[in-house]
Amino acid sequence: MEDLVIRDADVVDGSGAPSYRADVVVDDGRITAVVKEAAAAGCQRPRAVCELDAEGLVLSPGFIDMHAHSDLALLRDPDHSAKAAQGVTLEVLGQDGLSYAPVDDRTLAEVRRAITGWNGHGDDVDFDWRSVGEYLDRLDRGIAVNAAYLIPQGTVRALAVGWEDRAATPAELERMRRLVAEGMEQGAVGMSSGLTYTPGMYAPDTELAELCRVVASYGGYYCPHHRSYGAGALEAYREMVALTREAGCSLHLAHATMNFGVNRGRAPELLALLDRALADGADITLDTYPYTPGSTTLAAMLPSWANEGGPDAVLERLADDGTAERIRHHLESVGSDGCHGVPIEWDTIEISGVADPALADFVGRTVEESARRRGEPPWATARRLLLADRLATSILQHVGHEENVRAIMRHRVHTGGSDGILQGSKPHPRAYGTFPHYLGHYVRELGVLTLEECVAHLTGRPAARLRLPDRGLVREGHRADLVLFDPATVAAGSTFENPRRLPTGIPYVLIDGRFVMEDGRRTDVLAGRAVRRTP
Repeated sequence: MEDLVIRDADVVDGSGAPSYRADVVVDDGRITAVVKEAAAAGCQRPRAVCELDAEGLVLSPGFIDMHAHSDLALLRDPDHSAKAAQGVTLEVLGQDGLSYAPVDDRTLAEVRRAITGWNGHGDDVDFDWRSVGEYLDRLDRGIAVNAAYLIPQGTVRALAVGWEDRAATPAELERMRRLVAEGMEQGAVGMSSGLTYTPGMYAPDTELAELCRVVASYGGYYCPHHRSYGAGALEAYREMVALTREAGCSLHLAHATMNFGVNRGRAPELLALLDRALADGADITLDTYPYTPGSTTLAAMLPSWANEGGPDAVLERLADDGTAERIRHHLESVGSDGCHGVPIEWDTIEISGVADPALADFVGRTVEESARRRGEPPWATARRLLLADRLATSILQHVGHEENVRAIMRHRVHTGGSDGILQGSKPHPRAYGTFPHYLGHYVRELGVLTLEECVAHLTGRPAARLRLPDRGLVREGHRADLVLFDPATVAAGSTFENPRRLPTGIPYVLIDGRFVMEDGRRTDVLAGRAVRRTP
């Protein structure tokens, strides 16, 4: 007897091929048989200890979130329904160049403060690791969904160089190369950067190329949040393509949007740039979330010179009236590099979360709205928040364009990533809704993608980028990371007003052949583990 047979499912197998009706047999965490309806006619159908009637449901591989910020959430929240209920069976962590390994005690404390707005401060987490391998071992104790890890280049630079805007010495560069090599050897799948975040943004292309050569030597990929998504977006994309081609490294473009007014309708220019590189032999993929607003921290909007030296130095500058006025001028008149070279529009900056409960009244309002209520200029309100919340304030930035979102998601190298920040009382709904929103809104309601195309974007294609030979497809011998959803009802429950609502129409999710969602409810199963780079 096998463990489980899923009967009469409409299988969308992750390859992009047409769906078919089949029984799928699972045993010991793997798919042991896929018996198509035609082959089963007149024959004895497979039997198992448990049987699940999947009539009317689509069976697909589990969804892979190529851009996740669950680095601490997976450790503090065993339930993790934000992702499990979406059908996510694997998340890629260590994004945007800042995460929690490799570190020493000093760097860990600095990074925790720098990305409190992404992940919380972590007071409820036992930081009993320092290396990449130790962090992956910590995940192996049991988590809600599987997780892969990117070495964060900004953290590596903080560890080897510090938070200053200067070139690395030859010895420091060699130490960074060694740290990246060690992380890859310990199981990381690649390296990320946050090139609008300190201290990673201080690295010149020559330094990044040296680190990418190390990543490439281990078969990994480079995942940059590049230097501009606004005024200099196309040039920033070109820079990353040229850099990785010089280094011989695969490239995966993080949250590949074309935002701000200067980029309305310009997605075809980006896609043409990528098509030329792909035709010339480049290895490129990208991910996006199916929404227009972005999400980050309020401190990320500041110019890079104001962020130099780490959080304490930033707070000192903000407290000084003269320096604060200079920051305001860069934000509102020049176009801060933290705001992607575009003068900030305070009516687009919505506060989504604060660390200090006393500031809760700001959440859900734009900076401009709160400033009007207080009778002061918007910068005075923003400065007040940054100082009082000690840089931990998170925001939504309403600067996207729907036509760009749709154009990019159609591209043949596109994959899905939530970029989901789970912190704050009103986080971006993408954290809870990205994958059902693709299936419900963009497939069923709008027809932007066919169901088979969309599932391939969310499963088979990301598994190929991660070089996982036994995931991402419904195939015999593959791991039984599977999702069953109703194509007629699947939808994101999360909205901008109620961002923590769980999706509908996804009754079953399996990881390693075990139900983590059953009859639409989260079980107590912790089947997730670290997914290490395949040599």
